[in-house]
Amino acid sequence: MAVSTTTLKSFPMIGRGKVRDIYDLNQHLLIVATDRLSAFDVVFNEPIPEKGRVLTGLSVHWFRQTAELLPNHFISAEIDEVPGLTSAEREMLRGRSMLVKKGQVVPVECIVRGYLAGSGWKDYQQTGAVSGIKLPEGLVESSKLPEPIFTPTTKESTGHDAPLTYAELSQKVGAELAGLLKDYSLRLYQFGAERAEANGIIIADTKFEFAWVDGVLTVVDEVFTPDSSRFWPLDQYRAGQSQPSFDKQYVRDYLETLDWNKQPPAPALPVEIIQKTSAKYLEAYQRIVGQPLY
Repeated sequence: MAVSTTTLKSFPMIGRGKVRDIYDLNQHLLIVATDRLSAFDVVFNEPIPEKGRVLTGLSVHWFRQTAELLPNHFISAEIDEVPGLTSAEREMLRGRSMLVKKGQVVPVECIVRGYLAGSGWKDYQQTGAVSGIKLPEGLVESSKLPEPIFTPTTKESTGHDAPLTYAELSQKVGAELAGLLKDYSLRLYQFGAERAEANGIIIADTKFEFAWVDGVLTVVDEVFTPDSSRFWPLDQYRAGQSQPSFDKQYVRDYLETLDWNKQPPAPALPVEIIQKTSAKYLEAYQRIVGQPLY
């Protein structure tokens, strides 16, 4: 059964994002990935079955894989280790919840692009650059970049995030922290991209978030999921065109065919779109982890 929203009796909710519900467990946080879908910063009424479990499963996989590379906030995904829950709550939360360390979030979205797609492709067509980074002439849609680039944005609670040049980032958070965010993000991307490609997935671009946890800059939220990344099948990759994908791009492409201004209320999603999106998320999990979700 799909889960659109959660409510726990024993713990206060301290945040409800587009997809995640966050609860305060005193020393730690419980992050619950629902099956809500957001696209163009609008949350849709119809949930995508198994989406939250895929997001959690992939994040847990990557947090474990990268634990020796960089510190992260992950503690456990075993919901039975959380006291005070009813049996019904445990079953609802199973597979879609992470117990994590508390921290002070850095108000920046750290985006790394290895390929030219989405807003990066649009910016390149207009200016020959992305986030102030000049790129070679003659690149086409979906071109692999000479090297991955760091293109941060603001982190807005409502509305659209705004692109930041590296100079603007440095002014916003300080030169030292800007340097760490860039270095950590590029290192994470390189690590994940190499391992995903070995399993037949191109990570075209991705987003990271960081927080200060006990004075240490720490990776938080989610890592290399279909919500935070563009996943392309390696065996179908062709530069010069848009790519098939295992992420929300399938929904975005459908929405682009509608007469919708990308403002609330969201249009209803057909059953076929819901089912195919769920299948794409599940296939992304299986390709990357090497086994099905169930």
